[in-house]
Amino acid sequence: MSRVPIKRALISVSDKSGLLDLARALTDRGVEIVSSGGTAKHLEDAHIPVFHVPDVTGAPEMLGGRVKTLHPRIHGGILADLGKDDHRSDLDNLGIAPFQLVVVNLYPFERTVADGADHAEAIENIDIGGPTLIRAAAKNHEWVATVVSPDRYQDIIDAVNSGGTTAELRLDLAREAFFRTASYDAAIVNWLERDGADHLVVPMAKAVDLRYGENPQQLAAVYAPVGAAGWWTTAEQLQGKAMSFNNYADADAAWRLATDLPPNSVAILKHMNACGVAIAATPVEAFRKAWDCDPVSAFGSVVAVNGHLDGPTGRAIAEYFV
Repeated sequence: MSRVPIKRALISVSDKSGLLDLARALTDRGVEIVSSGGTAKHLEDAHIPVFHVPDVTGAPEMLGGRVKTLHPRIHGGILADLGKDDHRSDLDNLGIAPFQLVVVNLYPFERTVADGADHAEAIENIDIGGPTLIRAAAKNHEWVATVVSPDRYQDIIDAVNSGGTTAELRLDLAREAFFRTASYDAAIVNWLERDGADHLVVPMAKAVDLRYGENPQQLAAVYAPVGAAGWWTTAEQLQGKAMSFNNYADADAAWRLATDLPPNSVAILKHMNACGVAIAATPVEAFRKAWDCDPVSAFGSVVAVNGHLDGPTGRAIAEYFV
């Protein structure tokens, strides 16, 4: 399919970073923006024209904002498969204009519960309309682009300036959208099940591609739980080939062992088995002692130092193949 020009966009976000740049780029290209609540006010305060959801639906927001976009005049415009005559006929008969872009990010449930919110506050931060909009748009990605993160706004700006979104972009955005709603629901169920959980859902995202898997003919990557912190998410490889599965497995085991020991400790591992572990006054002394535990097995091993890797220690390690 050729590019789908963006003529109408629905925008409803809690994270408003970068929003004005996106909205201005859309309006500069004549895109009609429909929005609600705080998002609409944010746009209007910046003198960006916007149509309010109640003006489109003919129904006011209700239940303290719990029901805003849950309406056929919104979801019909998102879900319509414009390749089907009956869908087009329904839109025409009801006077519903289709959307080509849905920009939604969700109430910050994860951050709310992480900050220690009570039950009532956590419940109010469970987004209903947002995930419904996201899933509807992502399902209909043949016609609609779904954006769930400000990180993708520039892609939309580039697309609108190039005549519309490509099928490849819309599919990529749909994948992100469904992952976002899945991880959001996982956070909710894990919070509800937090005491003696019968179920546990762990969404994971790729952290890094690996050179190969446990064997050279296998593909592999490191995946980390969404929002989790670990050395593999922040470590910087300074030189050498890309790491393999075995390198990461050994490095993780070595890191876990070394960080369980006092400062200046050194752990040497190969195939996730310790070849030598030592504690000393300085890391270079600890390395020498750890290496002497089993110098044969330590050949081609992984070395972990709990502390600052200084010059003497680095030079000592460089004497060997590790």
